[in-house]
Amino acid sequence: MTTRAATDVRRAAVLGSPIAHSLSPVLHRAAYAELGLAHWTYDRYEVDEAALPGFFKRLDESWAGLSLTMPLKRAVIPLLDEITGTASCVEAVNTVVLTGDGRRVGDNTDIPGMIAALRERGVEKVECAAVLGAGATASSALAALSRICTGPVTAYVRSEARADEMRGWGERLGVPVRTAPWADAPEALRAPLVIATTPAGTTDALAAAVPDRPGTLFDVLYDPWPTDLAAAWSARGGAVVGGLDLLVHQAVLQVEQMTGRTPAPLAAMRAAGERALAGR
Repeated sequence: MTTRAATDVRRAAVLGSPIAHSLSPVLHRAAYAELGLAHWTYDRYEVDEAALPGFFKRLDESWAGLSLTMPLKRAVIPLLDEITGTASCVEAVNTVVLTGDGRRVGDNTDIPGMIAALRERGVEKVECAAVLGAGATASSALAALSRICTGPVTAYVRSEARADEMRGWGERLGVPVRTAPWADAPEALRAPLVIATTPAGTTDALAAAVPDRPGTLFDVLYDPWPTDLAAAWSARGGAVVGGLDLLVHQAVLQVEQMTGRTPAPLAAMRAAGERALAGR
């Protein structure tokens, strides 16, 4: 077996569609600079579900890992040799590590990233919670809540089909999930922890419904930031965890897995992300 030289170029990237907005290159490159990994590169590629198998076929031994965003988190699973229990529990992979023996291992760093971001703001246990929205990010939120929420979770969704999905994820993850129509979403804001997983603009109308002295809002968006909901939440004295917090914490875990270097430089990565957002 040939031994990889320390000066060999190592490649990583984020894939998705659309992808031009992704801050992942900023965060990973900041980590490489801080860790002295001068021969590591990290790029972004516009790849949809149809193009993903072809992209995988072109991967060579220079590749160390991939970050995946929508719509690839579930589409990638058939292309992998193995997925971790964390990824399996929500059937979503956002991290692929290419091992030295050529295996492709999928993981989900969104779930521990959410937990770490909340812990950083002092949220380690809650008695109940509310989730705004459904889909892959919402299922990851339920998985995170399965570890920190001791009571029921209420999911606010737009259709009965989505409600069925969220109840199904709750059963699978061991989380008691109640569902409610989106029209009742203002009621969600009274929960001690609210996780907003919806696209930009979806929760803007809820800003006027934020109660006095709210609990903690975890809004997974980072651009635009702050969202109207996050701004109103902060103005009323509530704690806010943002999408950049999640992005940084999940990227820290990706860097550690892909490079084998621990700990990844969280502070440097966060600072790089903040600078990039400020420049937009």
